[in-house]
Amino acid sequence: MNHVDQNSRSLSRRSFVRQGALYLLGAGAGLSHVSRMLAEDAKPGVRLGLITDLHYADKPPAGSRHYRETLTKLEQVAEQFERDRPQAVLELGDLIDAADSVAVEQGYLKRIHREFAGLPGEKHCVLGNHCVYSLTKEEFLEGVEQKKSHYSFDLGGVHCVILDACFNSKGQPYGRKNFVWTDTSIPAEQVEWLAADLKAATGPVIVFVHQRLDVSNHYGVNNAAAVRKVLEDSGKVLAVLQGHSHKNDHREIGGIHYCVLAAMVEGSGDADNACATLDVFEGGAIRISGFRRQQAYSWE
Repeated sequence: MNHVDQNSRSLSRRSFVRQGALYLLGAGAGLSHVSRMLAEDAKPGVRLGLITDLHYADKPPAGSRHYRETLTKLEQVAEQFERDRPQAVLELGDLIDAADSVAVEQGYLKRIHREFAGLPGEKHCVLGNHCVYSLTKEEFLEGVEQKKSHYSFDLGGVHCVILDACFNSKGQPYGRKNFVWTDTSIPAEQVEWLAADLKAATGPVIVFVHQRLDVSNHYGVNNAAAVRKVLEDSGKVLAVLQGHSHKNDHREIGGIHYCVLAAMVEGSGDADNACATLDVFEGGAIRISGFRRQQAYSWE
């Protein structure tokens, strides 16, 4: 892992929580003034690689989802990340797709994790609903060599928080086909942990979660409003990165950017791949550089 410039630790809270314009860089669009400045002059304090909704499975396509092609797509992402050199790679949920037995599901997980583990930098997995269709949370976490499903870590002056929304509205954990995917929540004890963690955080915060905290439809977390209040009250959260609904999306709520990344499993062929690199700059800017179907953003 590359050493982070010590100056990055001086990132000020004010420079990160101030509100600014969002510049959407669509396919074929010219770079904005801010994006040119970021690309040419600024040096990121931390760089993260982002992928989501790989849904790997050794089974035929279903609709727009091409499960087996995830292996080839991940090879392309590995080449991209070798050039970008992120200090950590975060997978935002649904690493595997559903199988009819525990043994088959564990086989899917072993195969895709071997490729995922070879990506540069630290690796972190967010729990998605498909990850625990046949497996328990403990079995999935063991398969990706991760101790917890929700936790936080610091990197380059940025505090990163991983949340687990794979619980039903009664606070019961998903696992072994015991859930309805539209009934998702973050239980009270995890919300309390989040509030305490944010209070103790000394730098700007980025949150990672699979199910969405910015909508109230079937893709959204049931108690999303309560979780958003905790994020807003901290005054430290810059952005929330999400998966689950498979399509690029963005909205700003309470001064926090909620960004949904494109799913890797969608579509067939090289052109339908998707991943992103997230740069956090010392001057207080954020850039998301998109690969193939992934949209690009920058926040000043």
